[in-house]
Formats: sequence, structure tokens, C-alpha cells
Amino acid sequence: QGTALYQGRNMGLLFIYCISFFFGLPANLLALRAFVGRVRQPHPAPVHILLLSLTVADLLLLLLPFKMIEAAYDFLWPLGNALCALTAYGFYSGIYCSTWLLAGISIERYRSVAFPVQYKLSRRPLYGVIAALVSGILSFGHCSIVIIVQYLPTHNVSDPESLPVCYENFTKEQLDVVLPVRLELCLVLFFIPMAVTTFCYWRFVHIMLSRPQVGTKKRWRAVGLAAVTLFNFLVCFGPYNVSHVVGFFQKSSQNWRACAVLFSALNACIDPLIFYFSSSAARRAFDRELRRLQTWGASLSAEWRKAREAAVKKGKASAGMVNDSFTGE
Repeated sequence: QGTALYQGRNMGLLFIYCISFFFGLPANLLALRAFVGRVRQPHPAPVHILLLSLTVADLLLLLLPFKMIEAAYDFLWPLGNALCALTAYGFYSGIYCSTWLLAGISIERYRSVAFPVQYKLSRRPLYGVIAALVSGILSFGHCSIVIIVQYLPTHNVSDPESLPVCYENFTKEQLDVVLPVRLELCLVLFFIPMAVTTFCYWRFVHIMLSRPQVGTKKRWRAVGLAAVTLFNFLVCFGPYNVSHVVGFFQKSSQNWRACAVLFSALNACIDPLIFYFSSSAARRAFDRELRRLQTWGASLSAEWRKAREAAVKKGKASAGMVNDSFTGE
């Protein structure tokens, strides 16, 4: 029974990894094209640079095929130590780069409605570039622990004939390094940006709802933006970061971290909703693609209907010929 549950868990994780990749990748590529076009225009807003950077962080989903292979091999790693280190480094760096980028977007949204005059005067693209660089340095710098711990000297003897695991089953020497760094990751790259984001969107939504001149659509977009972003923090990033805290106090790496990491992967499917609520360029791109899909679906349905009608007519004609031949006899 335990083996069946384990295999069922692995298949479930593999399925959700596949869903995250096949839905998240095209949506983020579409958003990337929209934001690149917006940033190329004169005087782009810092928020568009942050949204473009968030899209790039999400496109580290390209590493998800390796996570799919890992899940398909019962969370063993058949691709070698070097690719394990690079995959884990890119994957976890993308997660933590997203948290501070989301916080930066929330700060921009709050400033735009709370201090509109000062915001318009200080809306320089350089500020967005600096914020994106700081987010990248914080996340990629902290997550270098993934590569460091992979090559730490240990006294663990493994079976040379069995496949290794990737960034799991740590030795005592590795845990002494990993657990404190994970706790710092949780505090600096999760709890602080979540607190900043919660405050900014609470004020942002309160201001938008209290202004009678704001249209209904803008109000709903404000509420949707805040709700989706907080969902990202609590549901996508929350379980994974809670595992850091629990692991630090229990002095071990938790067995349920694979499921927690899975929720983090869903972030790339949720972020396109943030793009939709945040940017008119993204809304136009998504709406245009949706109309194209609807047109393609309608034409495909019409072709299928014609083929079916032709098949029915052909069947009736064949039945009539058979009937005439029978009565002629």
C-alpha cells in the first residue's frame, strides 16, 4: 500500500509539472512579447520593466522538463551532478526572484494611486532596472548554496549502481550548511517581500475602492491583482518556505518538500493573471490570442461538421444503392 501511495504521489506530481509547463510556458512567452514591445516604447514605466523581469523569471519553467524526468524516475536523478546543480540553481533562483519582483510591482501600484503626482514625476525606467537587478542579485546570490552544497566533501558512501537523488538526502556536513541558509532564504526572500506586498496591496485596494470616480472594471482589476498576488505568496510559495522553518528546527530536510516545491512551480501558471490585471499591453495580447483561438476553434468545428454531414450523406447514398439492388432482385 505504501508503494502504491508513493507511486501515485509521483504520478500526480509529474502530471502537475506537465500542466504547469504546457500552460505556463506559452502564456509567459506571449506576455514576454507584449512587455518587450512596451519597454521598447519611449519612457517605459518602471512597473513594465518589473513585469518583464518577472516574465523572464517565470521562463525558468524551461527547466521543468528536467523536473518531469526526475518525477518519472521516482525522484531519482539520471542526468548527472552538473545538470542537477544547474537545474536546481535556476529553478530555486526563479522562485525567489519572483517574490521580490512581485513586491516591487506592489510598491509601484501603491505609489501610483497614493502619491500620483510624485509618482509621475519620479517614474524613470532606471528605477525599474535597478529594482530588477537587486532582485536578481539577491535571489541568484543566495541560491548559489544549491551549487555549493552539491560539491561539498562528505563522508557519505552511496551505491555506485543506483541512481542518485538531486538536492535531497543530505549528509550531516551538508545539512549544517543548508539548513541555516534555507532559514535566511525564508526570512529575507519570502516573509519580508510578502509583508511589503500585503501592506501595499491592502492600501492600493482600499484607495481604489474608496474613490467614486474609479470605474467598476478598474476596481475589479485592483481586487483581482491583489488576490492573485497574495494567492501566489500563500499557496505557491508558502508551503515550500514553511518547510525551511520546520527543517531548521527539526534539523532535517522534510520528506514532503517535493510536494511543496510542486506548488512553487504553479506560480508560473498564476503569474499570467497578474500580467493581465497589471498591464493593458498584456490584456491586449491575451485577448488577441484568445480571439485567434476562438476563430481557429470555430473553423475546426465547422470543418468537422461538414465532414460529418458528408459522411452521413455518403452513408445514406450507399444504403439507398443497396436497397435498390435488393428490391431489384
